[in-house]
Amino acid sequence: MKAFLILEDGHVFKGTSIGSTREVISEIVFNTSMTGYLEVMTDPSYAGQAVCMTYPLIGNYGICYEDQESRKPWIDGFIVRELSRLGSNFRNEQSIQDFLVEQDIPGIEGIDTRALTKILREKGTMNGMITTKMPENMEEALAKIKDYSVRGVVDKVTTKEIVSYRPGDLNTDSNVSVSKKVAILDVGTKFNIARCLLKRGCEVTIFPARTNPEDILAINPDGIMLTNGPGDPKECTEVIQNLKSLYQSDVPIFAICLGHQLMALATGCDTEKMKYGHRGANHPVKDLETGRVYISSQNHGYVVDAEGLEEKNIAKPAFVNVNDGTNEGMAYEGKNIFTVQFHPEACPGPQDSSYLFDRFMDMMGGNK
Repeated sequence: MKAFLILEDGHVFKGTSIGSTREVISEIVFNTSMTGYLEVMTDPSYAGQAVCMTYPLIGNYGICYEDQESRKPWIDGFIVRELSRLGSNFRNEQSIQDFLVEQDIPGIEGIDTRALTKILREKGTMNGMITTKMPENMEEALAKIKDYSVRGVVDKVTTKEIVSYRPGDLNTDSNVSVSKKVAILDVGTKFNIARCLLKRGCEVTIFPARTNPEDILAINPDGIMLTNGPGDPKECTEVIQNLKSLYQSDVPIFAICLGHQLMALATGCDTEKMKYGHRGANHPVKDLETGRVYISSQNHGYVVDAEGLEEKNIAKPAFVNVNDGTNEGMAYEGKNIFTVQFHPEACPGPQDSSYLFDRFMDMMGGNK
């Protein structure tokens, strides 16, 4: 069946329908990872977005449900050059085509994903429609596409109830003894954030995004994690207000991605939307303290204005993106708080920066 990708600027790509045949309007973004398509689809940070994979062949090792980063996929649509109908891997449980159909995710294959990526890089992230039928009135369709905005996605992806894990859960080693208690504020968390803490001997309690800070502090956590997540950080006004209370506590805090942005907003900084964002598993970041460069996995469309916090002596930049000089992390003055824009928990992805979880353990007093 034919399918069409219509961008808000009028570009039309013709291809073949994959997955669900329903029509969808979404924000169109691209990811440069060569592997990890299931992790991409199940990353809550992609809620409200359709993802174009720049690597030309997707689906060649099939679907292994154990690799999901959350309970379900969150992407609105999937765009690829070629979709492998057969998965060749001993862990393969399902073809990616059947997975997309089962999860009601529409997509398109056979388009020039290189050309699409170049458009998004030159003109910036834009909205688009994936459909199996060309609109009769293109002018009305383009107006409808332009009107779309990503809204309410944190409430969509966050846990609806408090959930606790101990070492042994989420396929971790049950022989690890518990030494610390960590509260995770879930604004779009991935399973692997919890796993990274569990394997280091932490008992983990995950709280919904809008949880009152008093309820989080009531469990007497040794540390607090602020997670990744989707959408415009400025939309999370209630979460930002709650973080002001957590900031005033003496509990060590480690924040990733959206959590990094929310902490900056809670302390008087600003964030802005990037032209096309950073999404992929090959982004170099520099540790400003040591000068060492790490390869990181990233997925974000907003960036922190680090100068605002530095001028107020609230925090200083800790990491910087080597490619474009944007902020990739902050260390807060006089506080046991550090935040990063990239993903040290990435799986699959480079493990260069996983040591940041060890730093968080040290902030909490180590494994004592």
